[in-house]
Amino acid sequence: MRLGLNLGYWGAGNDKDNLLLAREADMMGYSVVWAAEAYGSDVPTVLAFVAAQTQRIDVGAAIMQIPARTPAMSAMTAATLDTLSDGRFRMGLGVSGPQVSEGWHGVRFDKPLGRTREYVEIVRMALARQRVRYDGVHYVLPLPDGPGKALTLTVHPARNDIPIYLAAVGPRNLELTGEIADGWLAIFFSPEHSADQLAAIQDGRRRGGRTSDFDVVPTVPICIADDLQAAADVIRPYCALYVGGMGSREKNFYNAQARRMGFEVAASAIQDHYLNRDYAAAAAAVPFEFIDGTALIGPVGRIAERMTAYADAGVTTITVAVHHGGLEQRLATLRGAVEALELSGQG
Repeated sequence: MRLGLNLGYWGAGNDKDNLLLAREADMMGYSVVWAAEAYGSDVPTVLAFVAAQTQRIDVGAAIMQIPARTPAMSAMTAATLDTLSDGRFRMGLGVSGPQVSEGWHGVRFDKPLGRTREYVEIVRMALARQRVRYDGVHYVLPLPDGPGKALTLTVHPARNDIPIYLAAVGPRNLELTGEIADGWLAIFFSPEHSADQLAAIQDGRRRGGRTSDFDVVPTVPICIADDLQAAADVIRPYCALYVGGMGSREKNFYNAQARRMGFEVAASAIQDHYLNRDYAAAAAAVPFEFIDGTALIGPVGRIAERMTAYADAGVTTITVAVHHGGLEQRLATLRGAVEALELSGQG
């Protein structure tokens, strides 16, 4: 199992620290550093900046939003970043959610599975430097009855195959991820509740006839501390934001995931509080068991034991997210994660 680092969203006020974290992760032997986008900073610009100031670590999009770019634009971006980074780019894609897709990008959030399938097919076609002709339900290239012509990507990526990851939560999306992607970007992954998720991915891989290696990559908040409750309290606002506030009452993928994990009552309470803008109550309503199952908290030895559980469940890259402390404490957490992985014997 390898280590990754998730920087989250750029522009949150600690950008210089994030760059230093990425550099240190590179020196510590981390496999990949990921960046995210919502409706603030964009991923490709951040990754180009990070790649220019690191040497070995891969740079990954977690994620580039499908409604924000045409498939051809994403292929151009991927090829450019892979060239600039000398073959270190990993392409994570996701449909985002209805509020961002329709409210920010002006793209209807309809038929996300079919749209994702066609999108990835076009991206792969373009990156393979094939002449792009596509006749799908959601995408038609070139447009019929017009002056457009089928074109070929002019940039040669550093690699023949840039790995494509999908961010997936629901069962059908997980099957699609196994069928068409090279890896899965997971959130709120719990080793004790992952069997059905990984079975769905395996079903998709069998359906797609895929036999190559598959990267299971959860982003896992981490807080190294002797006091478990204090460590959990650091993670609570993050959990409340996603379970309570990422989406509407009718459609929140993370809330639905918490319910599938058996936290129905808590998920309802968190959402009620969050949508009523009582963020402290929403955080307080997150059960310790949910945090402990989906984050790495406690002393290094306990975190090493949890890393073993993640590896046993099938995780191949565990991406840590540090949500607390100043620069020195965050750097110490990165070193602690390396120590825990070595102690677990899973590295």
